[in-house]
Amino acid sequence: MPAAIHTEDLTRDFGTLRALDSLDLDVGEGEIFGFLGPNGAGKSTAIRLMLDFIRPTRGRAAIHGHDCQAQSMDVRRIVGFLPGDIRLYPALTGRQTIDFFAGMRGIPVENSGALDIAHRLELRLDVKAGTYSKGNRQKLGLVLALMGGPRVLVLDEPSSGLDPLNQHALWELLRERARDGVTVFFSSHVMSEVEMVCERVGILRKGQLVATETVSQMKSKALRHLVVRFDGSPPAAEAFAMEGVRELRREQSIIEFEVQGDLDPMVKALAQHYVVDIASEQPTLEELLMSFYAREDAT
Repeated sequence: MPAAIHTEDLTRDFGTLRALDSLDLDVGEGEIFGFLGPNGAGKSTAIRLMLDFIRPTRGRAAIHGHDCQAQSMDVRRIVGFLPGDIRLYPALTGRQTIDFFAGMRGIPVENSGALDIAHRLELRLDVKAGTYSKGNRQKLGLVLALMGGPRVLVLDEPSSGLDPLNQHALWELLRERARDGVTVFFSSHVMSEVEMVCERVGILRKGQLVATETVSQMKSKALRHLVVRFDGSPPAAEAFAMEGVRELRREQSIIEFEVQGDLDPMVKALAQHYVVDIASEQPTLEELLMSFYAREDAT
């Protein structure tokens, strides 16, 4: 089965600036894929190329087999899109906005799911969009993107402006869509969001895709801190002399370790001693990314 989203050698230059450099990417049907990177990394450029808002310098992109440039209208019929900075018609109420966009797409509002989504996101539809807060504008943008059952969702910073309760409601909506086979592709700076819903992530840096991994793979490579309390004096340092383990501090009955990679050898070594307590702290995805970028700068 072909990928729901496929790019090959996708490149975009703006004058002498290369905003996106040879992006090769496949995202599967029913997958929730997080597209990560700092501002200016090329995330929005990639999304704009997929939706034919701009044309590539070279390379191509396809969504469900439709070429994003040669068959852009076919692509747009199956994609729900949320831009990073949504603009609405300020004189229309939320309901009128939904009616307008549903009419443009030939979707009966009652069968579009829009009203249910609005209810779950706690969005009032009887007030003008021009009076909405940033969070409510975002909610209406999400309703417009998700209504009508698109096969692919392309979302630029989808939880921006949402409070924690509405963020969780959004995550559940995205999981439901993925279970129904919808592909969800979104860029984000909110690492908790990526951890909660994504299966895989792509890391973009200076226009280049530098890694594509599952969230669990990323975490398995991470540094962990272990604080171990022994019964009495701790063992000599030689007891834990193994690859990927570094002793950070030692005081009375406590040793703090830094462990990279697989924990199993360390656990087996600790099992040879009387351990009273052990605390393991794993870095957040945000800390992992910062560490990743630091390693890339050092190379």
